[in-house]
Amino acid sequence: MTGQLDDGSPTPGTHAAEHLSPAFPGRAPWGTAGSLRAWQQEALERYFETEPRDFLASATPGAGKTTFALRLAAELRGRRTVTQIIVVAPTEHLKEQWAAAAARVGIRLNPQYSNADGQSYGRHFHGVVVTYAQVAMKPIQHRLLTDREPTLVIMDEVHHGGDALSWGDAIREAYSTATRRLSLTGTPFRSDDAEIPFTLYQPQPDGTRVSITDYDYGYGRALADGVVRPVVFMVYAGKMQWRTSAGEVMEARLGEGNTKDITSQAWRTALDPAGEWVSQVLRAADVRLTETRLQVPDAGGLVIATDHASARAYAQILKSITGEDVALILSDDDTASAKIDEFSEGESRWMVAVRMVSEGVDVPRLMVGVYATSSATPLFFAQAIGRFVRSRRRGEVASVFVPNVPTLMQLSAELEKERSHVLDMVAKGDTWDLEASMLDAANQEDRASDELTNEFVYEALSSDAHFDRALFDGAEFGGYAEVGSEEELDFLGLPGLLDVHEVQALLQQRQARQAKRSANRQGIVEHAPEKAEAPQALHRTLGEQRKLLNSLVGLYAKTTGEQHGQIHNELRRICGGPLVASASVTQLQARIDVLRKRLRR
Repeated sequence: MTGQLDDGSPTPGTHAAEHLSPAFPGRAPWGTAGSLRAWQQEALERYFETEPRDFLASATPGAGKTTFALRLAAELRGRRTVTQIIVVAPTEHLKEQWAAAAARVGIRLNPQYSNADGQSYGRHFHGVVVTYAQVAMKPIQHRLLTDREPTLVIMDEVHHGGDALSWGDAIREAYSTATRRLSLTGTPFRSDDAEIPFTLYQPQPDGTRVSITDYDYGYGRALADGVVRPVVFMVYAGKMQWRTSAGEVMEARLGEGNTKDITSQAWRTALDPAGEWVSQVLRAADVRLTETRLQVPDAGGLVIATDHASARAYAQILKSITGEDVALILSDDDTASAKIDEFSEGESRWMVAVRMVSEGVDVPRLMVGVYATSSATPLFFAQAIGRFVRSRRRGEVASVFVPNVPTLMQLSAELEKERSHVLDMVAKGDTWDLEASMLDAANQEDRASDELTNEFVYEALSSDAHFDRALFDGAEFGGYAEVGSEEELDFLGLPGLLDVHEVQALLQQRQARQAKRSANRQGIVEHAPEKAEAPQALHRTLGEQRKLLNSLVGLYAKTTGEQHGQIHNELRRICGGPLVASASVTQLQARIDVLRKRLRR
């Protein structure tokens, strides 16, 4: 009998010890080529080359870390290297998922074990599943539990071990004597300088230390292997108006080179459930979900909200749009885990959550997301996007709607980059003393996120949304499009089943069609080419291109009386692409060509 783990990988239904491979330690114990993904087999072989006490495996969300960990646990139990398994998970909900997955490979884990149970968790169990918070409350008790017999400790999303100094200390105290320790993570970095327990750090020439993983399986490789879905980011901007605590009425557009404070306030205004921005973006996301469900009938959507009040309001908006009930997942709801399971197994359209579905919770049918939260840290963003990349079959494409905020644009563009946890340390004798972190940028994002949550918009007055562009594989496609327009629907109407190359080709096609329509409306024959070609002036630097463009804009402004900002916005609509500061040589040259032709006329 076979089943399927929560990450989608096939699993055997019989006890591991009955199927150990005598030929090669670490070879897939069940002997079938399809029983493990290539990376899982590779990671097992890497482990059994040296059988280290500590092993850190980093694999992108959705790749199958659970399957790998349980296969390793089964091997070690079968060899009698260990007899007890302890899994440490971030949340209560994940305790149940781990126990269910382990049961399907013949490992019985007790997810109901509590600190009040002391050293007893039931003779018929092979171990327990606990949370990091649970261990932090009574580390000595968990150390005694570990010392009962040879133990493998599996630390799921181990970066949580550094969430608080007390947590890190507790994890070390509880599991320092374990026979073997397997650390798992999909995001092997933190946004601060807290060390991850049982992780080695390599000193660098610049004084920093970088975490060392024993096996890495990143998003880029997983995407090429068809293990995860490609993600298209649908970026929405718009005009925001609000009144500050001082009574001043402010106005700004998302994505238009504002100061950090103005960006934060505009972002907060956009997320206000009473404004039009959120309702327009949710409506667009529902259109995208409808298109996706034409090829994937059970595809679901998730809105990630900042707080409970916003989550409830977003759920009401979605219900008014769809006419269907929306699964509302709140951390203070005792039925939250059951609701997640019910949504995962059903075919309803939307779920709204605050943080509970941001990491580890597996709902493979989630294919459309709305990032309607003020959290701006790389760690949270990576975890959130991880909810949408879990592939069930080749060709499924995920779409995530995000506000045009510089921090989020950078994180979206860096989705495929491998990141390790970096600590900024200064060597003093034989010790390492903590200094100002080289991760200042990440820490500033943490602080900005906190400020955004706790302050500040005294009163959100109005907001609206428009499609700004699509981001895919580090490239940008399309430009300004009104909500409900043909141009917007071109991008929302992408099929739900495409391979990576088809996604890029279709986005390029949509961009060219949009540019042609825009140029025709303006009465301009010349428009951006259907496929971007090499710029005519490759010898120019970006700086020189920007200066030339700004000079031509100034000249054109004197001729027509238009404002510089209006001209730049019009050029973006015609040619596509980002603001001047972020535009490429090709994009700048296209705008220069349009202005030159207009000036000649």
